[in-house]
Amino acid sequence: MLAAAVPSLLTVRTVLVDSPGALLDLLPEAGGLAWVQGGEGLVGWGESTRLELSGVEGFAQARQWWGELVGHAQVTDDVHLPGTGLVAFGSFAFDQAAGSSVLVVPEVVVGHRGDVWWLTTIGAGTGSTADLSARSDPRRPAGVVFADASGSGADWMGTVQRAVARISAGQLEKVVLARDLEACADEAVDLRWPLRELARDYPGCWSFAVDGLLGATPEMLVRLEGGVATSRVLAGTLRRSGDANEDSRRSDAMARSIKDVEEHGYGVRSVVDALGLHCATVDVPIGPFVLELRNVMHLATDVRGIVTDGATSLELVESLHPSAAVCGSPTQVALELIREVEGLDRGRYAGPVGWLDARGDGEWGIALRCAEVDRTDPRRLRLFAGCGIVAGSQPLHELAESNAKLVPMRDALQG
Repeated sequence: MLAAAVPSLLTVRTVLVDSPGALLDLLPEAGGLAWVQGGEGLVGWGESTRLELSGVEGFAQARQWWGELVGHAQVTDDVHLPGTGLVAFGSFAFDQAAGSSVLVVPEVVVGHRGDVWWLTTIGAGTGSTADLSARSDPRRPAGVVFADASGSGADWMGTVQRAVARISAGQLEKVVLARDLEACADEAVDLRWPLRELARDYPGCWSFAVDGLLGATPEMLVRLEGGVATSRVLAGTLRRSGDANEDSRRSDAMARSIKDVEEHGYGVRSVVDALGLHCATVDVPIGPFVLELRNVMHLATDVRGIVTDGATSLELVESLHPSAAVCGSPTQVALELIREVEGLDRGRYAGPVGWLDARGDGEWGIALRCAEVDRTDPRRLRLFAGCGIVAGSQPLHELAESNAKLVPMRDALQG
């Protein structure tokens, strides 16, 4: 379902600017868009146009709409880097058949890469300047309390046990099960606060904000730049102990764990198969490395391929989502089991989130370590976490892992 007509003419202007300061400090209190890692990336605000869509043809509709928009844009680009010129921020539902997705073209985009800063203005007859002065300080959320949302921890462990039984019966190899937690504050949450907290505490992750969804994901679904596609696959998780020597010992054990390596392998295989539809060859390291974050450690593999069929980042996203890392294997069987037993609406959790430009380049992460604002009550947010379930999974251990994955957003809201 298309929710916005393509404007007859969109004027786009990108110019070099001096550093205006930290990207996230430029965001307004409401309606800000962000994709930032280690201080670099894109932020935006205002809205030139948007597309809201739902249904299984969502990606195809998005590609059609974006192609028409690009064709109707008059672009002057003095910078010529990925993320300059016409740009849209996007967030897609995990389950295209059940959720809704969005693409937003802002009025103003500010980008930072290396020692280069740029400003893009977008709109009908827009000028080439914008106010880049620092905004008001974000408000710290007050009175935040957390409660079970769709079910208790005990309920979720029961769901895990049922999934393990299905796997043991040979119906599938892996399924990723999610759980949610509700946060409620005394007043509407200023999303800039948790976004800055996440960016500070997890600088190696991609901090994002798109239409009420915000988080810091460690997992890059796909980056496309100049015909080179890269993807970071995460599967296999260990909570940090606080002791460096103990963490080193446990990370070595995780790298040798049959259960964790098996789970990781499903995720890598699904990404390689999907990229293989667009690349003549796909390069995969011999084995995973351990990605160390503040609260957890993951088995990680960086996959790389040269796109040979001209696919855009949005087309790659369509082929890659959902990967085994967030759904399971075989994909369709796992998706049907999620629909049957999970008992919650994931919305855009675990869906693709990121940006694309008119050249087709873009960066799309998986919306993990995130929360989604309640559209009817901005004091309330739903936090999400998910775990990969395989034959050797133990419900109590999976519950502990899900709690560890909820820590980033919980801490960010309590600041």
